[in-house]
Amino acid sequence: MREGLAFLVASYVLSQFYRAFLAVLSPVLRADIGVLPSDLALSSGIWFLIFALMQIPVGIALDRIGPRLTVSLLLGLGGGGGALVFSLAAGPGAIHVAMALIGIGCAPVLMASYYIFARVYSPAVFGTLAGMVIGIGSLGNILGAKPLASLVAVAGWRETLLTLSIVTVLVAVALLAFVRNPPKPDLPDAGKGSLLDLLRRPELWAILPLMAVAYAPAAAIRGLWAGPYLEQVFGAGPDRIGTATLVMALAMVAGNFAYGPLDRLFGTQKWVVFGGNLLCALALGLLATFPSSGFWTSAALLAALGFFGASFPAIMAHGRSFFPAHLVGRGVTFLNMFGIGGAGLLQFTSGAFERRAQAVASSAAEGFSALFLFFLVPLAIGLGLYLFSRDAPRAG
Repeated sequence: MREGLAFLVASYVLSQFYRAFLAVLSPVLRADIGVLPSDLALSSGIWFLIFALMQIPVGIALDRIGPRLTVSLLLGLGGGGGALVFSLAAGPGAIHVAMALIGIGCAPVLMASYYIFARVYSPAVFGTLAGMVIGIGSLGNILGAKPLASLVAVAGWRETLLTLSIVTVLVAVALLAFVRNPPKPDLPDAGKGSLLDLLRRPELWAILPLMAVAYAPAAAIRGLWAGPYLEQVFGAGPDRIGTATLVMALAMVAGNFAYGPLDRLFGTQKWVVFGGNLLCALALGLLATFPSSGFWTSAALLAALGFFGASFPAIMAHGRSFFPAHLVGRGVTFLNMFGIGGAGLLQFTSGAFERRAQAVASSAAEGFSALFLFFLVPLAIGLGLYLFSRDAPRAG
């Protein structure tokens, strides 16, 4: 089981990389094959939406056939195949197809780990383990920042993506070899139940809106808009963009580790999640109010956004505490569908919004100020609804 979990974490490193690497590739793709930032917004949005739609079949597969085959086959065929298509791209259309395939491949990776944690470990440590996987897996964010920029400068982006395709397939083979399915629960309802059973649990209703919007700002801005923002407002080149996005990625890693044990430290999941996302909203508000206050000031605010926006595992742990044992697989993937789907929807629409905002703005800074507000407003609404949620049963 240890070796299997290690390779699941490695596959999640790849998943984090693939959702974040477009920001760094933006300048070279525009120069080489004419792909605009708005095209990449669509590609990234496709990744998130396909990833989200896959959560329903992934959840069923986890409960019925287990994580081993689910994750290895999808990652190898989807992730490896998608990276190969990307390496051969001649325009935006091929990149859209590649990101859709990669989204299919990455869809089961994190949930396979969470499924194993929910089956094998106590609910009291679920949040800590969930945060640990995301924290370590967020090394993919780091690799998708300055290290990727340096590698592309030396080897070229096509060669880099071809290498990533090979690495992804090798990781999938290792998952097939080492992941072990946990024992199925000996329960009268094992294998029964549906999404309707989850929706009948009113404890989830106030959690789902925040789940849908909390991950989107950090994911979309780190994965897509940080590069164009720093380039167009401050004239930053690939090296400075790589440095700033690396700092933001490190902050996201630290945030995932920080959120994990806080529910046990403070005896509450709800207020840890609320407080962290309130600070995330503050960072977004400052970026919207002062979009051109200086490169390093903006980089620091992006880092704060990354740190406090890393509440995904904490919200997941809050929702997981209300799932019956026989619906754990479908439950965690249902929450993940909201988290990734919300991020995908906002990222999908952010490209068109940014084009309109820049068309009427008097400067690039003013256009990006509107873009930051675009992500702030849904987060504020989600926070307001989350106030009506019930704290986890084990809190207090």
